Amino acid sequence: MEILRSNLSRVRIPEPTNRIYKQECCVSFDTPKSEGGLFVDMFTFLAFGKDYVGWNYEKTKDPVYLHIKQTVKPVGEDRPSKKPTLLAIGVDGGFDNNDPEYEESYEIVILPDYVSLPFPSVELPEKVRLAVDAVLMAEGAERKEQVAAWTADKKNISKYAMNLNQLDNGIIVPPTGWKCAKCDKTENLWLNLTDGSILCGRRNWDGSGGNDHAVNHYKETNYPLAVKLGTITSDLEGADVFSYAEDESVEDPLLAQHLAHFGIDFSSLQKTEMTTAEMELDQNTNFDWNRIQESGEDIEPLFGPGYTGLVNLGNSCYLAATMQVVFSTRSFCLRYYEDQSLKRAFDTALSDAAVDLNMQLTKLAHGMLSGKYSIPAAEKQEGIRPRMFKSVIAASHPEFSTMRQQDALEFFLHFIDQVERTHSESPSIDPSRSFKFGIEERLQCPSGKVAYNQRSDYILSLNIPLHKATNRNELEAFEKLKAEKHAEGKEVSAEEIVRPRVPLKDCLDCFSAPEEVHDFYSSALKSKTTAIKTAGLTSFPDYLVLHMRKFVLEAGWVPKKLDVYIDVPDIIDISYMRSKGFQPGEELLPETTDEDMPLADETIVAQLTSMGFNHLHCQKAAINTSNTGVEEAMNWLFAHMEDPDINAPMSKKAQSSDAPLFDQSKVEALVSFGFPEELARKALQASGGDIEKATNWIFDNPDASNSAPASDAALPDGGGRYRLIGIVSHIGTSTHCGHYVAHVYKNGGWVIFNDEKVGVSKNPPVDMGYLYFFERLE
Repeated sequence: MEILRSNLSRVRIPEPTNRIYKQECCVSFDTPKSEGGLFVDMFTFLAFGKDYVGWNYEKTKDPVYLHIKQTVKPVGEDRPSKKPTLLAIGVDGGFDNNDPEYEESYEIVILPDYVSLPFPSVELPEKVRLAVDAVLMAEGAERKEQVAAWTADKKNISKYAMNLNQLDNGIIVPPTGWKCAKCDKTENLWLNLTDGSILCGRRNWDGSGGNDHAVNHYKETNYPLAVKLGTITSDLEGADVFSYAEDESVEDPLLAQHLAHFGIDFSSLQKTEMTTAEMELDQNTNFDWNRIQESGEDIEPLFGPGYTGLVNLGNSCYLAATMQVVFSTRSFCLRYYEDQSLKRAFDTALSDAAVDLNMQLTKLAHGMLSGKYSIPAAEKQEGIRPRMFKSVIAASHPEFSTMRQQDALEFFLHFIDQVERTHSESPSIDPSRSFKFGIEERLQCPSGKVAYNQRSDYILSLNIPLHKATNRNELEAFEKLKAEKHAEGKEVSAEEIVRPRVPLKDCLDCFSAPEEVHDFYSSALKSKTTAIKTAGLTSFPDYLVLHMRKFVLEAGWVPKKLDVYIDVPDIIDISYMRSKGFQPGEELLPETTDEDMPLADETIVAQLTSMGFNHLHCQKAAINTSNTGVEEAMNWLFAHMEDPDINAPMSKKAQSSDAPLFDQSKVEALVSFGFPEELARKALQASGGDIEKATNWIFDNPDASNSAPASDAALPDGGGRYRLIGIVSHIGTSTHCGHYVAHVYKNGGWVIFNDEKVGVSKNPPVDMGYLYFFERLE
């Protein structure tokens, strides 16, 4: 006890704002359930497994720890499995993983001699008792940040519900026998609560569902609320009410009154349809709902080094699938596993190892690749929970810090960007460079003169030319069958659906095929004209990531998913895609001068920037639409948001009006951050003089400085032959919903990584990929 009293200065009573870690080690994936339990530093409130607490003592000299140990409680043999009724984890009515219950025990441990004192005990100093009680009472930082008990968003009361106008048109809705008023659909029917019309729901991306008659009725009438027939029972809270005006599921407190207006006695109705939330829940509970998960296959589980699953933290499958493929690459394995020990990462980490990206990446790599946590369980592998890694990587991104589903492509690019930034001082060991390559675009105007633009990227985003489908005869027969069944009011079955099959080679050819660029300003002709653009790669990366553009925008900016198969061979050769650069006999277009470029109408620019658009983008929109108006400029913005040169600075005259956008002090501020003066000016011009936006612009445009072409010379390069090593597949109507699964080629065979489930892949969905990862063959 005396040794504890002599170290009371190294014990703190936590404040409400302190981050307290008590569920997972900061260096490993050890938990209180692990053999040695967990040790919580009573000064920093960081937690460590038994093999790592000594490292913390060496680094901080903090001697006092709360030791938490959990042991399994004995339970009855026939513990029932509850069916979830709520899209949630860790709450009543949510997913029940039949996890065992645990008993928790505590003791105070004093290092370096591991002297242990019982807790609770009245003999302990009051400061220690208060500190430990506060730690045990507090919600752990891991749970706070990852919100493991995630739930679907609570429905809001519709602003239209309380004063809903209902037409006195004499319509009485029968209790059964409903049919869409505009087609023969008898399922997925919605009752409009204003005029009593019964119409079918939205058409799904795969052609199933309704015919959009209900939503089209809203567009024609602006009648906002509808309730899904078949979900109305005596428990009105379970009814599915949708507000087209608010574009979300809502609550209608006066639903009983609104139903009675059309003669509906809800007390006698039976539930015959799933609500929208239940359909989503059904997909989450049925893990055999798509081929990407190889449902129906008797998958042999795999264990050991490199076969560790990542537990779904709640819509985190995009992260799990991406990281499984990333850590199958040699560059990331070397950087964070083979060449860096946990001890080294911890010793070089910031004071709080839980928020140090290098530490958490090393922890994740060792957790996934060592095999320590990949051990057989009763039915499935338990896997590891990447909570701290997700918290760190998402800290600078408002979307990834939520529990909503995200786009795996966006996450991959964000992750690579964060890794590159942490290696700004040591690019030679930056593993993200293994994905980086150069792109060169050649523009030729009718004068015959050319211009070359260069940039770098980490992914090759490919359009899918559906007209290149190799099974056009089968597609025509399918369309005929679908039309016949539609006329009969029937749906085609899943077995009858035929999808286009497009060779990957045709998608690659689209990237480098000549393309017309309209409204191109030719400095040779001193006017706008149509130029021909071709593109090629200036270097071939160690790992090539191909992104299939399966999501496109139809008329009216409506997103649509292309239901298509891509025929991808095991080995591809893209040698023909290497750019040739400036050729003998070519003549470059003259440099564009300030006198050549028109000025942007600052009135148009001001209106667009007030809507939240980037200042430089607004200037380009105004100039490229000849300053005809705000609407024309906005349409141009939407059409050119993804242009690779959208952030490229314009001439000084075009970027400035009579008054400068920024003063010299802002340039000097950026220079003080270590940026070259010319780059600082470019960034400020592109960001309307805002220093914070200019800083982000510099990081988002690493090739903006004059030294960019020189750095491209140092990019990895080699031959153009690649082998397929990884696939990230997606199912769902949008990249922000549904489910992601990874397939990785390891040790001569394909492996499926479906969250924490890892097994031998018997039928990898090679033709259904969203992201394809290729390794260059030397």
